[in-house]
Amino acid sequence: MDRPGDRLTLRLWRLAWVVAGVIPAAFLAVFFFWPAGALVLKGFVVDGVPTLEGFQRVFSAPRTWRILGFTLGMAGLATVVCVLLGIPGAHLLYRRRFPGRAVVRALVVVPFVLPTVVVGVAFGSLFDTGGPFGPLGLDDHWIAILLAMVFFNYSVIVRTVGTMWRRLDPRLAEAAHTLGASPLRGFLTVVLPALGPAIAAGASLTFLFCASSFGIVMVLGGVRYSTIETEIWFQTTQLLDLPAAAALSITQLLVVTLLLVATNALQRRTTHARRLHTDDTGVSAATWRRDWATVVVTATVVLVLLLTPLVNLAVRSLRRDGGWSLHNYAALLTAENPALSVPVSRAVWNSLWIALVAATVALALGVLVSLVASRRPASQRGRRALWAVEGLFLLPLGVSAVTVGFGYLITLNRPPLDLRSSLALIPIAQALVALPLVVRSLLPSLHAIDSRQLEAARTLGANHWRVLATIELPQLAKGLGLAAGFAFATSLGEFGATSFLSRPDDPTLPVVIFRLFGRPGADNYGMALAAATLLAVLTAVVMAAAEGRRPKGVATW
Repeated sequence: MDRPGDRLTLRLWRLAWVVAGVIPAAFLAVFFFWPAGALVLKGFVVDGVPTLEGFQRVFSAPRTWRILGFTLGMAGLATVVCVLLGIPGAHLLYRRRFPGRAVVRALVVVPFVLPTVVVGVAFGSLFDTGGPFGPLGLDDHWIAILLAMVFFNYSVIVRTVGTMWRRLDPRLAEAAHTLGASPLRGFLTVVLPALGPAIAAGASLTFLFCASSFGIVMVLGGVRYSTIETEIWFQTTQLLDLPAAAALSITQLLVVTLLLVATNALQRRTTHARRLHTDDTGVSAATWRRDWATVVVTATVVLVLLLTPLVNLAVRSLRRDGGWSLHNYAALLTAENPALSVPVSRAVWNSLWIALVAATVALALGVLVSLVASRRPASQRGRRALWAVEGLFLLPLGVSAVTVGFGYLITLNRPPLDLRSSLALIPIAQALVALPLVVRSLLPSLHAIDSRQLEAARTLGANHWRVLATIELPQLAKGLGLAAGFAFATSLGEFGATSFLSRPDDPTLPVVIFRLFGRPGADNYGMALAAATLLAVLTAVVMAAAEGRRPKGVATW
């Protein structure tokens, strides 16, 4: 017979989970779905009258179709290149052991966490007239944009595919080889189909990130190339055509929602392979000979595509008038600069405190979302409901930060929630952008808990609270360092929403870099290179520390 104390404990337990779900749900509703809904109304309702005039005007213009074609075509091409280059990298870095593998893995992940505006500046300095690849004539060319997108998203394929590949039972390929299949045929007929869901999931995410590379296109596209994101910014800030911007934002929201639903479904299919195999193989002389193509491709990507832009950025930031100098860095401390209304040191301070607040908010909400989404209901309906909850909180991952910033401008500018003139709006927007990365970093740690361990604890008399405190929370804590690093690094370099919301007298470092890079003059250009290098180093240091806290044996992305 249940005691009154047990019933009270159970009620408190259920109430706690309701509260844990309501808090992040309210944040998502107010700061994501409300602005998104306002965008929909802006596109379909003008002066209180339902109309499709905005859509008709936007989609009847040849410019719109040219922009859509460039956005989808560039994202698709960059995704294909990432997949072709990333599969060899996944094999080498997740199926083979060799000295220095951890260092190479860290180098591969650094580009993904770099701010897009830094990536744009790095590739801009690589292909301009003074850069090492200047003679190729790719300055202000779409190929530079393509390479920058591949640079930024290469690690998505490597880590998504590699994490699953490391857990595939190697005896499957060995059996095919024993039956007479060549290594290539064994890969194509056995390994590749098993990796299919992971490749498709990684490709979907890569496509989303490529299609929303706002900073890259803003820096490298100039006046010749525009994507949906940059066009939203142009229609909003330059032409003040909010219905047209809303129509483009709605189009992007629909595409992103469909892709995220597909990605979530594909990632569910990859979870069944996570415990099949957790070892990888060393590298013998015979293995090196067999994997020579994989080694060559991966080494070329790491040395040429990943390291060269970053090394060139750092080197050129130290060059002045043909010699080595710290002039560009010293100029960052100058209070008087025609391109800026504040010294760069203030922008650095703004970026740091805003990133700290945003990361704290994202981490607190991400912990609640991860705990709720990691429940293990017995019914199929309950499990589907939790997958849907997880998918909702991952939705901001693929929605343009520009769309988020635009939505805030038209919703959070009047009572009952007037935040347009408040500095709090920027960390809120950045926390929303970082939240999906926090959830993706924490959930795998909770999913890695063996259900039999939880059942054994309950059998031995532990109540729900004690199981949570002694098993689930310690396991969750293993991923907190990585999640905090992702949140802080993402917020530190966020540019899309911040470009809409920052005030001229309180810019962040990415906004300052964009302003400097877009102004003529050697001083401004040198300062842009120095500021971009500084931001890249800050981001890399944060992620290096976070990678050191990565939970062992847990498949985080």
